[in-house]
Amino acid sequence: MKLSVIIVNYNVKYFLEQCLLTVQKALIGIESEIFVVDNHSVDGSVDMIRNSFPEVKLIANEDNVGFAVANNQAIELTQGEYVLLLNPDTVVREDSFSSCIEFMDSHSEAGALGVKMIDGKGNFLPESKRGLPTPEVALYKMLGLNKLFPRSKRFGKYHLGFLGEDDINEVDVLAGAYMFIRKKVLDEIGLLDETFFMYGEDVDLSYRITEAGYKNYYFPSTSIIHYKGESTKKMSVNYVFIFYRAMVIFARKHYNGAAAQLLTFFINSAIYVRAALAVIQRFLASSWLIIVDTLLLFLGMYFLKNYWEEHIKFIDSYPKELMTIHVPYYIFFWVSTVYLSGGYQQPFSIKRVLRGIIVGSVLIAAVYGLMPNELRFSRALIILGAIWSLIAMLVVRLVVHYKRHKNLNFGSRSSLNTVVVGKADERARVAEMLKQSNATNQLLGFVSVDEETGDELLGTVERLEDLCEVYKIEEVIFCAKDLSSSEIMSWMAQIQDSDVNFKILPEKRYFVIGSNSKNTSGEFYTEEIRFNLGNDYNHRKKRLFDIGIASGLLILCWLVLPVAKFRKNYFRNALDVILGKRTWVTYDRTVSVAHLPNTKDGIFFVTDEVRRAALTKDMRDKLNFLYAKNYSVEQDLTVLFKGLFTKRK
Repeated sequence: MKLSVIIVNYNVKYFLEQCLLTVQKALIGIESEIFVVDNHSVDGSVDMIRNSFPEVKLIANEDNVGFAVANNQAIELTQGEYVLLLNPDTVVREDSFSSCIEFMDSHSEAGALGVKMIDGKGNFLPESKRGLPTPEVALYKMLGLNKLFPRSKRFGKYHLGFLGEDDINEVDVLAGAYMFIRKKVLDEIGLLDETFFMYGEDVDLSYRITEAGYKNYYFPSTSIIHYKGESTKKMSVNYVFIFYRAMVIFARKHYNGAAAQLLTFFINSAIYVRAALAVIQRFLASSWLIIVDTLLLFLGMYFLKNYWEEHIKFIDSYPKELMTIHVPYYIFFWVSTVYLSGGYQQPFSIKRVLRGIIVGSVLIAAVYGLMPNELRFSRALIILGAIWSLIAMLVVRLVVHYKRHKNLNFGSRSSLNTVVVGKADERARVAEMLKQSNATNQLLGFVSVDEETGDELLGTVERLEDLCEVYKIEEVIFCAKDLSSSEIMSWMAQIQDSDVNFKILPEKRYFVIGSNSKNTSGEFYTEEIRFNLGNDYNHRKKRLFDIGIASGLLILCWLVLPVAKFRKNYFRNALDVILGKRTWVTYDRTVSVAHLPNTKDGIFFVTDEVRRAALTKDMRDKLNFLYAKNYSVEQDLTVLFKGLFTKRK
């Protein structure tokens, strides 16, 4: 057997399915085998492989054993002369495997090779070729000199930027996303080091290949799409610690004395610097709008106070407690209730912001009424502050919305000018899928792959680059049934317009998949079920419902407890809900809910509405499914009411 392809998968079913389709095409005429090792995915990947690719040799792990262990499980079973380690979020060309085999057959000194990788937008991925993480390279990377001088032979060693993207070269390190290895080399040097759970194992294996006297080649005569590039979460704290600790393992394993200590020092320094930057970046990314709102509300209240003092009250100054105590809690209530009302969710909504401001103002008024007379400064300032909060928040959202979507309609997102490239039947499938998935695309028309004519056609694929420029195309969807992977990649590389995104419709599949850059996770349009409970807005509504009910039950305990049928842990349950440890209503967890949106442990179950003893497993599954799909606060209220005031059956 010539080639064994190994793919380790974890919760990327759609990417994996597309990858396997392209792998099968590339293996035509090659004696081969395909292994998929699934690290306990919960997205239906295993069932998809069994149903759609029965010829694939599947290893379904009961736990996430990591990248190295999973690959080794398959390598030990391979029979091919060559072994390919391939990521599931890739698309290979029809000639990828045959050209690699031809090169390896003619270069006996080659232990392994990697290919040119591009992201989902057609941009070259620099991690296609890398240098060893020596102390010098680690220092330059930590200081950012590798990015400032990417083509420097001194500073650019991390990604070997001084080597041409289209030139075959010997390199130190190959990317684990596509690592084509001679099997006898693995037999000689050993398998992947299982000390590395994730990241670093490709560096270690590449180093051991060269230490054994073989060469690693960067081979750009063929290419692949790697949707997620180096990582989809490069600035997460978890990624920083996992990646850099892997580098520490490598340093301690392969370097001795001062070199090992120096490299470990640089890496450990980088861990804390990058971790701090990751925390700051993630905080700003998730909270910047809240910070802007808070500052604007505070400044507005400051100027309103001054105006009220000078022109209405004619006093020297309000007590300092107004700005140090009262205004901060005013702002806290306004911002919090707008957040819980969905005022920070996109697309922005005037209704949500207005509702949040009204609820916040009512709460402020309630607190204000409990204050002693000497601390009740001005009801008018509360009213004016509420008006200012509404105006300021709406203006900020209007600016943000216009910058992102180029329109002033809060209720809409920007519509991507989209064309579909393919033949009539596949084009029609894409149009229907866009409609079914409620995508915001504005389908301008279609591009044919032959000399077909019609009013809906903008032109032929040979004019695609010109069509993108003339019609201001922002998204191109390729039909894989009508164009080869090689042709698709060729067009992606040729256009390379920063304003154009690319997606692919796999043959006979009901999803369109793609990614805009190496730092964004893949996105797709699909006809699959959408769960209301998986929506961030509904999560917030559920949380607001939980807090409101729990608070009410605590306040009205003297009224509820005498008539309640379910009194067990009454106060503890309410406090747990307020603290976010539990939720009032959740799934029936006597059956698996791994495929459904996650919720906290619950006090009552959706199946409490019926006589649970009579429910079969299928009935429980169905009720859980319907709860997630059609979730509403009203249903939670119904279950809660029955749970509190009806004896359990």
